[in-house]
Amino acid sequence: MTRTLAALLGTTIAASTLTAAQAQELNLYSSRHYDTDERLYSDFTDLTGITINRIEGDADELIARLAAEGANSPADIFLTVDTSRLQRAADMGLLQPVESDILAERIPANLRDDDNLWFGFSQRARIIFYDMNDVPNPPQTYADLADPAYEGMVCSRSSTNVYSQTLMAAMIEHLGQDAARDWAAGLVANFARDPQGGDTDQLRGLVSGECDISISNTYYFARALRTDVDGLSAEQRANIGWVFPDQGGNGAHVNLSGGGMAAHAPNHDAAVAFLEYLASDQAQSYFAAGNDEYPVVPGVEIAASVQELGEFEADDVSLAAVAANLPSAQQIFNEVGWE
Repeated sequence: MTRTLAALLGTTIAASTLTAAQAQELNLYSSRHYDTDERLYSDFTDLTGITINRIEGDADELIARLAAEGANSPADIFLTVDTSRLQRAADMGLLQPVESDILAERIPANLRDDDNLWFGFSQRARIIFYDMNDVPNPPQTYADLADPAYEGMVCSRSSTNVYSQTLMAAMIEHLGQDAARDWAAGLVANFARDPQGGDTDQLRGLVSGECDISISNTYYFARALRTDVDGLSAEQRANIGWVFPDQGGNGAHVNLSGGGMAAHAPNHDAAVAFLEYLASDQAQSYFAAGNDEYPVVPGVEIAASVQELGEFEADDVSLAAVAANLPSAQQIFNEVGWE
C-alpha cells in the first residue's frame, strides 16, 4: 500500500484497527444506485486492500432482508439515502453503535445519530424552484409556500415520498404539530396538480407550465447543469430560478445519504475503516463531483455544478429528532389530504 487510510484522513487511526482490516472483505448492502460511486469503492480497496462485496437494491427491500437474516446476516454496512430509512433500520435493531473519534470529529453532530448508529455522508438541500417569468416575488421560506398568494401554483411529490416526509417532520420539530398541520393544509390548497412523480418531474412541471413553483432536492437540478437531462436542457431551464429557504432563519432543510454498521457485522474493523473513509476529504469530494451532492464535512470543495447553485445556511435541526417525527408527519398528511 503506497498510502494509508490514516494519511488520507490526515489524522490517526489505531494501528490495530487498520491492520486487522487489511486483507479482509467488506459486505455492503447499498440502495445508492449511482454509477459514480464505483470510484468510492475502488479507491477504498486500493487504500486498504479490503475487497467490497456489494448487494444493491431498494432500501426497504434491504431493510427487510437484514431483518430476515437476523444474526446470520453477512452484512457489514448498510448504506442508503434519507434519514427515515436509516432511522428505521436503527429502530429495528439492525444497526450497532460505532465509536470513532474520526467520525465524531468530522461529521457534524446534527448529521449523525445521537447513539452513533448511523452517520450522514452527503446532503442535498430541499429548496424552492420557480418560473422567473411568472413569479416575480417567489417564496423565501417554507412557510411562504402556504401563502394564499401562491394558490394553484405549487408542484410537489406525494406524501409517501421520504423527502416529503422528512420536510414535514422538520416542520413539526420547528413549529409543533398544530402549526405544522396548518402549514400543510395551506400548502395543499396551493397545489397546481395532484402530487405526482419524482423531483425531476417537479422541475419539468415548471418547464411545461403545469406549475410555477416546485419543491426539489438540489442535486436533481445540479445534475441538469452538469449533463443532459430530458426536459431540462439549457434552453428549457433558462427561466428557472431557485431560493434556498429560511436563510437567516432555521436554514434550508437537508436530506442525507448515509450509513451505519450492521448489527451482526462479521468484519467489524473493516466496517469501521469504510465508514471513516467515507468521511475523508477524498470520498467527500466524490460525493460532490460524482453525484452533485453537498459534502457533510466542512471545508471540502464542492463540484462546479453545485457551486453554481451556491452555498447556503442549512437547518441544524437534529435529523435524529426529525426521524422521530415521521409517524406524526404521515398522520398530518392524511388529515389534510396530501395524497
